[in-house]
Amino acid sequence: MNDRAGRRRARRMAIGTAVVLALAGMNGPWLYRFGSEKYHQYKIDKQEYKAENGRWEIVDFPEKYRQNTIHAALLHTGKVLLVAGSGNDQDNFDAKQYDTRIWDPVKGTVKKVPTPTDLFCTGHTQLANGNLLIAGGTKRYEKLKGDVTKAGGLMVVHNENPDEPITLPAGTRFTGKENGKTFVSKDPVLVPRAKKNFDKETGEFLGNTPGYGRTYVEAQKEGAKHQTGTQDNYTVQGLSGEDARNTYGIAEKLALDKKDFQGIDDAFEFDPVAEKYIKVDPMKEARWYPTLTTLSDGKILSVSGLDDIGQLVPGKNEIYDPETKKWTYTDKVRQFPTYPALFLMQNDKIFYSGANAGYGPDDVGRDPGIWDVETNKFTKVPGMSDADMLETANTVLLPPAQDEKYMVIGGGGVGESPKASEKTRIVDLKADSPRFEDGPSMDKGTRYPQASILPDDNVLISGGSEDYRGRGDSDILEARIYDTAKNELRRVADPLVGRNYHAGSILLPDGRLMFFGSDPLYGDKANTKPGEFEQRIEIYTPPYLYGENPQPELAGGPQTIEHGESGTFTSKDAASIKKVRLIRPSASTHVTDIDQRSVALDFETDGDKLTVTVPESRNVVQAGWYMLFAVTADGTPSKAQWVQVP
Repeated sequence: MNDRAGRRRARRMAIGTAVVLALAGMNGPWLYRFGSEKYHQYKIDKQEYKAENGRWEIVDFPEKYRQNTIHAALLHTGKVLLVAGSGNDQDNFDAKQYDTRIWDPVKGTVKKVPTPTDLFCTGHTQLANGNLLIAGGTKRYEKLKGDVTKAGGLMVVHNENPDEPITLPAGTRFTGKENGKTFVSKDPVLVPRAKKNFDKETGEFLGNTPGYGRTYVEAQKEGAKHQTGTQDNYTVQGLSGEDARNTYGIAEKLALDKKDFQGIDDAFEFDPVAEKYIKVDPMKEARWYPTLTTLSDGKILSVSGLDDIGQLVPGKNEIYDPETKKWTYTDKVRQFPTYPALFLMQNDKIFYSGANAGYGPDDVGRDPGIWDVETNKFTKVPGMSDADMLETANTVLLPPAQDEKYMVIGGGGVGESPKASEKTRIVDLKADSPRFEDGPSMDKGTRYPQASILPDDNVLISGGSEDYRGRGDSDILEARIYDTAKNELRRVADPLVGRNYHAGSILLPDGRLMFFGSDPLYGDKANTKPGEFEQRIEIYTPPYLYGENPQPELAGGPQTIEHGESGTFTSKDAASIKKVRLIRPSASTHVTDIDQRSVALDFETDGDKLTVTVPESRNVVQAGWYMLFAVTADGTPSKAQWVQVP
């Protein structure tokens, strides 16, 4: 280097140093943050850190494929179904823009799928044939009190004719006999014929019990003067003769009050191979926020939800038969809040953890317990701490499923309450007298915690917020692994994205986890800016995939294994396998994942052969497709092999 070049270089360095020093004087905290962020990135990229804490990364979706994902389900093709419907977006709803995507986490491809109706806030569960049953969704968005311009509400239509039902079309007008005000129906309504009543002993005719139907009505004109204050009987316009005498309406107050979401009765099976929705028989009841739970015979129990009027379905539960594609009511009525956490038990009964999504009375159907669907007997399970904070809680059947232990994680107060619980509660349903006991606590009260079962029998608990829908910038950027053997929570790497309402998580076949959604009410700490839906997908790679040993190999083997039967797979690592788990693929929404369960399999090894046996019980292993993981002594799982248990 010559002297002139050396002087120029020295001058540039001096100028650069002066600029840096000047910046440091003016904006030292920024430089400190910049340095801290660089160091943090360096630290979390280190192999030792990842082997202890895992790693988070954001999936780069092309902008044209992004959507407000509300529901996600892992398909037996290894792809993930991402369902938005209208995505909690009134503009999408009004434009009938309903979205679904299929994401291939191996190839990184995304595909748009035609969506037949608004599946926003639907229910779903895996079927024995590998299809996903999807039932319910949105008929109308809610309207807050200040946004309601026409008085309206529920009209109960009565039919006193014992010989014929009557159908009233949408647009039917009802006029009050006392108030003289006219209201118009929004939908057609079928009103069954009246029931004739006779004395059982004498056969004497005792009179008729009217048939009745329900429809939502609105005033013909806008304004408060068209409200009604009390119950009234209503004549049905356009009827004559016997129909006019036999048919009438009764309504309570019809006002400008807040109008809740309304549900639909549509049902579909999503075919993972054809990658399309197939319409099946509609439910008996319209439902928005329902829970679908698979029973031991492969039929599906549908419970709760808001109906086509926007009211909680009054305990009318129904069952879907995948063979006939038809729905039938259960014999007896039992009411739960929306999205109740209902799980099939080994004794064929249903466990209700008390966790739910919130809509419904605060004093009906809130207690945890065991429900015998056939007899309708409900036995409460005591000991739940923070029992008034079970809305937005998560419930996990702890692995292995045979132990029948459940964990209820976090939760919040009823409605928009700011209360949140830091508790985890555990119940052993195999105990002589099951009772909830507190497990390890989280650092903060947590609504909407995501929880996913891992193949090593632990559970990842992540995200959530301290307040309703992340209010007050309260998202919790923390994650923990629950060690089921030690009954301990261990802090691991922090997620990059906040997740609250409309968020969930899915275990992938390679042992990683994907996280989706989040729908904050506000976008700032002061609660002055509207929130934005979180469209980014995030992947968490657990510590077991960063260990010294690679994932054990698992190949070959049958695609189908009957209950009580065995199947043999090939693995050069067979001698190192210490446990085998059969994990049902998730179908997640609103921190509710009824399908999630991990079943321990008996197994034998012989050279490079691994022979596994599926339990006989259909209550432990519901019919369907499963991920089969082989796990080494240090907890490292293989990539999953897909197995169908018919």
